[in-house]
Amino acid sequence: MNEVLERLRAEAGRAPEGEARYAELLAQDADGLAASLTSAGLPLWARELAAYRLGLAGDRRAFESLVLLLNHRDPPRCEAAAQALAVLGDPRTARAAAALATNELRTAYALHPVRLLAALRAPESAPALIRTLSRLLAPHDPYWRVALACVEGLGALADQRAREVLTRAQSHPRLAVAATAALRGLGVS
Repeated sequence: MNEVLERLRAEAGRAPEGEARYAELLAQDADGLAASLTSAGLPLWARELAAYRLGLAGDRRAFESLVLLLNHRDPPRCEAAAQALAVLGDPRTARAAAALATNELRTAYALHPVRLLAALRAPESAPALIRTLSRLLAPHDPYWRVALACVEGLGALADQRAREVLTRAQSHPRLAVAATAALRGLGVS
């Protein structure tokens, strides 16, 4: 949490009156934070701070903003959103993460949705990870980190439906060790 707050404080400090606005948002209650999510002209760092704080507090008014941040091109924003969504406990989270993880046009940004799916252990998790991994097994696919997160997530979920795709992942040089470990967790030697 401190890492996220420090990053946002630094970002706020680069804007005129940003530090004062940052301190103001830190002091606000849940209703004030929720109102700031819909106020016009608020910078991205301020929306992220409000959504992050609400998410960690379990306030579902942060859901939409956190999902937008989970799909952001900036990895630290995605990671912070995933952390808050994992704590939030909103039943829509797994469906949203699955949609982001399986979107072929957004594969470059799928790492944190994939990790979130594994952490949630929801009914949508294994099918989405299997589907995403299946399309990332080409030998020179540039998104091997996303594929590795899928393999690790499927290993953690220990879902038998992943056996076939994990077996295929064993032939991928960057995935072989993790895929073998995941298969061992499924009882395959």
